[in-house]
Amino acid sequence: MDQHVTFITLGVADVAASRRFYVDGLGWTPVFEVEGEITFFQVGHGLVLGIWGIESLGDDAGAPATTGTPFALASNVDSEAAVDTAVDRARAAGASVLKAPEWHPDIRIYHAYVADPDGHRWEIAYNPGLTIAPDGKVSLG
Repeated sequence: MDQHVTFITLGVADVAASRRFYVDGLGWTPVFEVEGEITFFQVGHGLVLGIWGIESLGDDAGAPATTGTPFALASNVDSEAAVDTAVDRARAAGASVLKAPEWHPDIRIYHAYVADPDGHRWEIAYNPGLTIAPDGKVSLG
């Protein structure tokens, strides 16, 4: 099997509240949605993020889904100012700011953490060493 991810689906308590976070807070545009049930966003080359009611996700998977915070998703932006703006927008759209923007001394990134209405953690970062080649390979130089 090829090593890749096509969809990431987050189980959420309130699809409308989560949609508001991603659309108004992060400024994303849905690529497909069934109002009040599920919303999909293209978040990269061939990569889609879905938000779906947590009970529906559990029913579909055949086992209950529960909320948790054992991981963080990340979005890299092109400047320190873009990190600050993204955090402000996310806060205004209902996000909790877990960590205010700051430079990380060891890995040389300017970043912050916010949580969406269900507690899913998002790191918003400016990483001046990040490059993505035309073939999609990532370098963290």
